[in-house]
Amino acid sequence: MTSTRPQLITRQLRYAIIALAMGGFGIGTTEFAIMGLLQDMVTELNIDVPAGGHVISAYAIGVVIGAPLLAALSARLPHKQVAVGLMVLFTLGNLSSYIATEYGFLLLSRFISGLPHGAFFGVAAVIAASLSAPTRRAQAVSMVMMGLSIANVVGVPFATWLGQEFGWRTMFLLVGAIGIVTVLMILRYVPHQQVRQDASIRRELGALKRPQVWMTLLIGTVGFGGFFAVYTYISPTMTEVAGLSESLLPVVVALYGLGMVAGNIVGGRLADISVMGTIYWVMGAVALSLLVFTVAVQWAPTALLFVFLVGSIGSMLIPSLQIRLMDVSPDAPSLASSMNHAALNTANALGAFLGGAVIAFGWGYTAPALVGSVLAVFGLGVALLSGRMDRVKPSSPSETVAA
Repeated sequence: MTSTRPQLITRQLRYAIIALAMGGFGIGTTEFAIMGLLQDMVTELNIDVPAGGHVISAYAIGVVIGAPLLAALSARLPHKQVAVGLMVLFTLGNLSSYIATEYGFLLLSRFISGLPHGAFFGVAAVIAASLSAPTRRAQAVSMVMMGLSIANVVGVPFATWLGQEFGWRTMFLLVGAIGIVTVLMILRYVPHQQVRQDASIRRELGALKRPQVWMTLLIGTVGFGGFFAVYTYISPTMTEVAGLSESLLPVVVALYGLGMVAGNIVGGRLADISVMGTIYWVMGAVALSLLVFTVAVQWAPTALLFVFLVGSIGSMLIPSLQIRLMDVSPDAPSLASSMNHAALNTANALGAFLGGAVIAFGWGYTAPALVGSVLAVFGLGVALLSGRMDRVKPSSPSETVAA
């Protein structure tokens, strides 16, 4: 990290973080609300469901491509300017999706909307960490990520309802409005920071040469894949196994979202104590909770309890991974941090694919949780190996401190 930390007083820091979290709220809303409006979209566009799924995939592809690309290209620009620019691009992508009348145009618009996703979270995390005290970096980062979690509790249900009542396109209009508000708040509350004199595209891309960056990304991809293996198929699991009625599915999704909010808060506090210690503990807890989930889901009360627990325990991992990536690449924190969300989107695809595969094999709706538990164990193994690499040959002084 840079040595110049313009420490803000509590009120200023709070408003700056709210501004950045607002962007995360908009990103989380547009990413997940489209899933609940899929049928409305395919009906109006006269396409089949798989083609509608490609609209969701286009966004995810944009995230994976945009995270390293935009972070590297913006290396020489002030962080505040980058955050504003990324949110403007995000807003334009959503407004373009709102007016898209053709399938191809919608695909392109969703791809553009996804491009700034990872890069925005990356630069927002760097800004939040640089504005806070060194001992509270992870808590500041977790508060920025809170926007994504709150979106699952408030933004996604509201946007889904809005789309069902007034047409699926209105969801994009809502997110576009959130993007405009975010731009104005960032301009007003986030302070300007000087660009590092040695900042360059080459230096940012140099982060990709660091083994510990890839190890941390692998922890997120494999370890968090278990979280998504369960989350993707949570609706049929709750109705077919736990015996809940479909009318209670909004409650299930809300519990998952509330768990994510709680997990972000707790995870940020734990990561400020020990980054690698938190990763070890959380990976083990994810593996155990998913294993118990396969039994607990047989009864409705315990199923609802573990929906909350799985959501909260899994989300504890995000702040520590974000800080870890910044620590193992102190000279290129924006790119490394942005890659976290590319890894999480890859985890989403991996978990959904493996969870769907075991269901297709006829192993039942509890099988994705078993897959998730195994993935978490592998994630723990990667984390332990990464920690051992630190002890044998630390990559930088900041890594040693963070571990």
